[in-house]
Amino acid sequence: MKQLLLVFIGGGAGSSLRYLLAKWLNPSTDGFPYGTLTTNIIGSLLIGFILGWALKTNSLSANSTLILATGFCGGFTTFSAFAYENHLFLKNGDFFNFIIYTLLSLILGFSAVFIGIWFSKIY
Repeated sequence: MKQLLLVFIGGGAGSSLRYLLAKWLNPSTDGFPYGTLTTNIIGSLLIGFILGWALKTNSLSANSTLILATGFCGGFTTFSAFAYENHLFLKNGDFFNFIIYTLLSLILGFSAVFIGIWFSKIY
C-alpha cells in the first residue's frame, strides 16, 4: 500500500507540473504542441538520469525510485496527449506537423533517455 501511495503522490506532482507547462507552451488545440513535446523530452531525460543514477550508485531506495521514476516521470510525461495531438494533425490534414512532431518526439525522447543515463554516469 505504501508503494501505491508513493506512485500516487509522485504522479500527482508530475501531472500537475505537466498541466502548467502545457498551459504555458501549448498555444491552442490547433497549434503545435510545444508543451507536450517539452514535457516528454524533459521527462525522458529525467527518467534516464534517475534510473541510471539508481543503478550506478545504489543510493536511491526502491521507494525513492518509485516516487521519482514511476510516479513523477510517469505522471509528467504523456503518451496519450502525444497520440491525440497526432490524431488532430491527421484529422486536419496537417501531415507536415504530424511527421515533424512524431520524429522529434521519438528522436529527442530516445536521445534524452540516453543523455540522462550518460549524465548519471559522469556525476
